[in-house]
Parts: sequence; structure tokens; C-alpha cells
Amino acid sequence: MSKAKRLNEMIMMVNRKKRFTVRELAQEFGVSKRTILRDLQELSEMGVPLYSEVGPHGGYQVLNERILPPIVFSEDETVSIFFAIHALRHYISLPFDIEYESIKKKFYLNLSGDIRDTIDRMQDRIDFVSIHQQEKIPFLKQLLDAAIQQDRLIISYETNGKTSIRSIQPIGIYANEGKWYCPSYCFFRKEYRVFRCDRIKSVERDEKNDPIDLSNINLKNRFSIINQSKETMEIYVELTESGVEKFQSVNWPNIHLRKREDGSGFIKGMIAKHDINFLSNYFIAYGENAIIKEPFELIESTKEILNKVLNLYN
Repeated sequence: MSKAKRLNEMIMMVNRKKRFTVRELAQEFGVSKRTILRDLQELSEMGVPLYSEVGPHGGYQVLNERILPPIVFSEDETVSIFFAIHALRHYISLPFDIEYESIKKKFYLNLSGDIRDTIDRMQDRIDFVSIHQQEKIPFLKQLLDAAIQQDRLIISYETNGKTSIRSIQPIGIYANEGKWYCPSYCFFRKEYRVFRCDRIKSVERDEKNDPIDLSNINLKNRFSIINQSKETMEIYVELTESGVEKFQSVNWPNIHLRKREDGSGFIKGMIAKHDINFLSNYFIAYGENAIIKEPFELIESTKEILNKVLNLYN
């Protein structure tokens, strides 16, 4: 095995292992301990954050700030990754301890000159339009970490001008139309709720109460699992061709779109009862391009909201 290949594989190996010894690496790569010591010195000079411990139970460990091994990308792959990073500029806050400009600059400056020239020529020719996030959200990383670690949190949550204290356990976080959301189990309501992250004003770990097991629930399957424990009803909405185009821009795993040959279509699926008011306002935005057929409760809620709007002009 060449030295370059050995160093590359060593980076991947030490990233996987929490602790290791020179003897373990020497046996793994079939070289002397002296060679491994020289290799570890080179890895350290390359930026691998190694920490050594002396004594009979000593050895090496990689600090938490792990690094990725070198990866070779084609020019098209490199440009695609750059513009994927570039699309993050619409979000002021990300759930990572790093800023968008720092990621972009580090990636861009390590590219070859000809690929940088290609990107420079393309930057004003291609864009991924998204609603720009308007305000900074300081707690995204804490919410994501709590979802991963299954931690219970105490949050202060502001809605309709009032602030309440909630105990929640996050499932995950996601961004939609310039806003971040955190689906969670709310111990106050004793049901699953979706919290707007910009309305969360403080976050701290709930040390007094035990979390519940949410390991089987994630962002992909949450609708099907959560709706099993809620009062649900079937939704059916007819859509014009324009309505179909508008609905295709959203992603609701529990509601499915069916298109007809003439471009029109309809949606069917299951909704939670407490989402009635939200869906009424949502489909009102479709105007005459959506006709709600069922459930009855959604039709009545939509009528009530429209009557309130009409009364504003009387």
C-alpha cells in the first residue's frame, strides 16, 4: 500500500474509532510502530485534531472536531456542490455552528483556478429562488441536537402576542418558505404539535422530567404515526390546472395529488382535526382554483373565514 493511500485510509479509520493505539494501527496497516508515529505526525500537520495520552492505558484519540478525508469530484459535481451551498444564503440561521459565507469561502478557495472561473461566470446566470429568511433564529442547533439525542426541553413560545412556557421533545426541524419549523411532542397539550422556530424565545434542557421514546418517529414518517393517535378525517379537494401547479410546490406526505389528462386534478388524504383552521386559510389562497368537497368541517370553517373577510368590506 502506498503512503498516500495509507494516510487516506488512516484518516477514515481514526475518524471512526474514539480511541486507538500505535500498536493497533501498526497491525492494521502492516507497518512498524515507528512508521505509524511518523504517519500520525503528518496527519497532525494536515489538520487532523489528534490528542495523545501517556501511561499504561494511554493512546490516541481524535477530538470532536473531525475532518473529512480527501474526496475527488468531477467538475460538474464540484459546481453542483458549490451552488447547493450557494442556495443556503437565503437562510440567515442554520442548525450548525458555522455561517454560510464561511462554508462558501472555504470551499471556493480550495478549488482549482479553472473551476473558480467557471463558477464566476455562472453565478449571475443561475439561481435557486427561495423566500429569504427575515430574522435570525438562535436555537436551531439546540432543537436539532435535542431531536437527535431525544432530549426534553423547556421553551418559551410566543403566539398571538402572548408567551407561554412549554415542555417539548423535538422530532426534528425543517425549513419551508423561508421559515424553520420544529415538530415536537408537547407535554402541555399531550399531543404532537409543530412549533415555529422564530417564535421560540428561549430554550433549556428539562432536567426534572424524563423524555419519552420517540426513536421510531422522524420527519419522513411522522404524519402516518402521529395521525394514528389523533382524531383524523378524510380530505377531498378539486383543483383546476392552476390549482394543481400551486399544490405541486408543497410536500404533504399524508395528502396525495392525482392529475387528469386535461391538467386539472384532485387531492385526497387524511388530515388532523386541529389543522382545519390552517387548511381553510391555505385553500382560500387558491381562490377559484380549489373547491373543497370534504370534510364538512373544513367547508364550514372556510365559509366562516370568507364571511368575516366580506364583512370587512360592508
